[in-house]
Amino acid sequence: MKTQITLTTAALALVTACADSGADYQPILDGTPTAAYQADLTSCQALARNQKQFDQDTMAAAVLGAGVGAALGEADSGDALGGAVAGALAGGISSAVDVGERREAIVVECLRGRGHRVVG
Repeated sequence: MKTQITLTTAALALVTACADSGADYQPILDGTPTAAYQADLTSCQALARNQKQFDQDTMAAAVLGAGVGAALGEADSGDALGGAVAGALAGGISSAVDVGERREAIVVECLRGRGHRVVG
């Protein structure tokens, strides 16, 4: 039981640590940055970071993963709690990776919208 609580805490910490991933993305430019580039980059990163619905998506994926994991853990080995922990971790990490990619895309599109020649 104590091990499972530790694993749950570790899983939540990992998902939380990934929450801002992608928002600090430093894109590749085609050419020399303009004078306004750094200010625009900071603004675009803040825009990406402030998309709090992504954090809710990650938590929802972790909860869904926990539910599925609990059902599978109970059916397979009689260990619903262990399955829930594994499912929450899998769902949370998967969603956090997707959220990071979506935040990177926001930074890129925001900079392009401000006239910067971003290639990736």
